[in-house]
Amino acid sequence: MNEQIIEQSEALKPNFKGKQNKALILGVGGIALGVIGYFTQSEQFFRSYLLAYIYWLSLSLGCLVILMIHHLAGGRWGFSIRRMLEAGTRTFGLMFILFLPILLGLHDLYSWTHAEAANDFFLSQKLPYLNVPFFIARALFYFIVWGLLSYLLNKWSSQQDQTTDTNPTHKLVNLSGPGVVAFALTATFAAVDWIMSLEPHWYSTMFAVIYMVGAALLTWAFIILVAVPLSNKEPLNQLLTNERLRDLGTFMLACVMLWAYTSFSQLLIIWGGNLPEEITWYMTRLHGGWLILGIALVAFHFLVPFVLLISSQIKKRIPILVTVAAGLMLMRFLDLFWITAPAFREHGEFHAPLSFHWLDIVLLIGIGGLWVAYFFFQLQKRPIIAMNDPRFEHLLGQEDAHNHG
Repeated sequence: MNEQIIEQSEALKPNFKGKQNKALILGVGGIALGVIGYFTQSEQFFRSYLLAYIYWLSLSLGCLVILMIHHLAGGRWGFSIRRMLEAGTRTFGLMFILFLPILLGLHDLYSWTHAEAANDFFLSQKLPYLNVPFFIARALFYFIVWGLLSYLLNKWSSQQDQTTDTNPTHKLVNLSGPGVVAFALTATFAAVDWIMSLEPHWYSTMFAVIYMVGAALLTWAFIILVAVPLSNKEPLNQLLTNERLRDLGTFMLACVMLWAYTSFSQLLIIWGGNLPEEITWYMTRLHGGWLILGIALVAFHFLVPFVLLISSQIKKRIPILVTVAAGLMLMRFLDLFWITAPAFREHGEFHAPLSFHWLDIVLLIGIGGLWVAYFFFQLQKRPIIAMNDPRFEHLLGQEDAHNHG
């Protein structure tokens, strides 16, 4: 059985290699154009780079937390996409390298790095936390935690492939519980540091939760786009059945609903409180073109996906599922754009006009191309199905008995 999985996985490598090369070409081209943008419009370069970076970092983070949830909960859905999730977690090394340009642009991105911040009463109270050395130290700590979790999860998964001893599987389960807690804490602080501190006068206890839910949603959408073409190829055609793909659609629906709930809760709490330092954040984003974009998010980030995914009959139609997943990947970018871009309005400007810059698209493609290329490079390194996991054999036995019954 294992030998057959290995042979079939080898047969998939040319397909992965082709996608890797195409993504790499797009990535290198996008980064090259981005470098031109850096020398011509450096301030806009860093703004667009941060937007693209936090978008693609969401995929690495989403793969990590969903992989740990799978190890805790089990389930057939997890075994069918486990190697895709593991490949996604192995991109943290790349994302660490791609984080370095953000450090070069700290002064352009974050107002709390400016000398005049010390003269602002509210910012002066936050300077013990919001200062450059501590910011860099925290960022390094986040990547160490994420990298360590990824390393151990992949190491023990690989060990399980080589032995029938169940000890590696027990290690995976035992690590994932504390790992989810460590992930939640580090991702929360990272979202506050890298996104919310763009407007350091504003604060929200819901913001980091919204970002993490969005990361999970983006990951489900991406995994569906990768999994559907593989569902027709051996050996995943035995695992990625229509029922499993429908399960993935259900998880995506859950994240759509949770995103809507947390986003509306944040709006309701802040609007009800009506405090100037809080409500200004929404007032900036609910006028002019930003209001239109906000309505589009309500419609296409929630209402349309909800209507399409709530029905099992519609959800099992693979073309519709793929279309919804692709649409949600686009809406995740627009949501992050709606969050970050107004933060860079000119000083004293209350209603910034809605406008996209060519660097927003170029760097999204550039960083995304590198991420996707590295993802498919990692996906080639191991058999496409994890082997010798005792939980998987147990579930297969249950499914066989259910089908026989």
